[in-house]
Amino acid sequence: MDISVIGAGYVGLVTAACFAEMGNLVTCLDNDPRKLESLRKGHIPIFEPGLEEMVLRNAQAQRLVFTSDYEQALDKAEVVFIAVGTPSGSDGVADLQYVMEVAGQIGTHMQRPLVVVDKSTVPVGTADQVRAGIAKALAKRGAGGAQIDFAVVSNPEFLKEGAAIDDFMSPNRIVIGSDDAAATQTLCNLYRPFSRNHERFVLMDVRSAELTKYAANAMLAARISFMNELANLSDVVGADIEKVRLGIGSDVRIGSHFLYAGVGYGGSCFPKDLKALLHTGTQAGVGMDMVRAIEAVNERQKLILVEKVKTFYGGADAVKGKVFALWGVAFKPNTDDIREAPSLVIIDALLKLGATVRAYDPLAFDAAYQQLGQPAGLVRAESAMDAALGAHALLLATEWKEFRSPSFLELAKRLADKVVFDGRNLYDRAALKPYGLHHVGIGR
Repeated sequence: MDISVIGAGYVGLVTAACFAEMGNLVTCLDNDPRKLESLRKGHIPIFEPGLEEMVLRNAQAQRLVFTSDYEQALDKAEVVFIAVGTPSGSDGVADLQYVMEVAGQIGTHMQRPLVVVDKSTVPVGTADQVRAGIAKALAKRGAGGAQIDFAVVSNPEFLKEGAAIDDFMSPNRIVIGSDDAAATQTLCNLYRPFSRNHERFVLMDVRSAELTKYAANAMLAARISFMNELANLSDVVGADIEKVRLGIGSDVRIGSHFLYAGVGYGGSCFPKDLKALLHTGTQAGVGMDMVRAIEAVNERQKLILVEKVKTFYGGADAVKGKVFALWGVAFKPNTDDIREAPSLVIIDALLKLGATVRAYDPLAFDAAYQQLGQPAGLVRAESAMDAALGAHALLLATEWKEFRSPSFLELAKRLADKVVFDGRNLYDRAALKPYGLHHVGIGR
């Protein structure tokens, strides 16, 4: 099938590459000339395991081409995916200016019937706005434009950073929101190669699909914040949140996913989507008190390690002059994404207390250093053990695989105060004790 993907960002690039991998002819459009030139050479601007190789392979096979020309992108396309950014405004509302700009361009340049797919995460009712934007542009073209048929459907993405290729190639569900039977069938045909083992299609109306994306992320965020609140309670009453996690996760009604206590969630999806959901609720006159509480708990939790540091050393004044190793800056492993990362809050708070932070991350240090304003107290370490050299204590913020089984003997030699503040409950206290290391976890 001939398809076009508008937007060569994270979602657009993964979508384009994966469809091309299945033999479709894909044109990916972006308005950034430097990005396009880099993509044509097989170099991608983001880190996602397996993506660069897939882009290069399909570009060389001419199944995937990149352009900034709408006429080229829409010339033969049967389906067009809108995958541009929808950043949050100061009030939490999703900014749809890029989506609507694309809608106008589609209406201006389309020459044949199209199925237009909202792949970007957008508020309920966006498909109606996109449909109106395309119709308005078609109307400006006169009688010829008015005769071109199109449908607008919602097909939200459910990609986890660090595992996006696997998520797209082997989805656990494919949500299609459509009020047009022919458009629904077209999308089912396009996605059928990804659904051969068992039926993965979840068909619904457009507005329900738009809400589904926000509902899924809010539910996952709720589980994280709930476990973090239980962890903080466990610290006070003497329970172990890891044992509680196993106890409740064995209940089939609850399950074991997203039950890990830690320093809170970050990234581009959960924070942005919760804000957008709150705004939608406000517009609709619905309070959304639980969503508001999820946000509040998460913001507090980002400082939990700093609070534990102050408690351990006997107050904020005692932290001044200390040197802390920080393992992990990205908001999660296998990505260079620092958006809303708890590590940024931790670093900033420690620096304000007069401490020095020696941070190591396989991918994300440079971006964090720039975002924090290149502070003098933040030092780049070349390895995990290099970060620990000369540090008083270690703070673990991101559970990269290389941190899972370090040499505790070597770590103990390097840490002056022999203490590990484990923000992801990655270690067991009993495993650290023989090396003279004191373990401070979350809810342990």
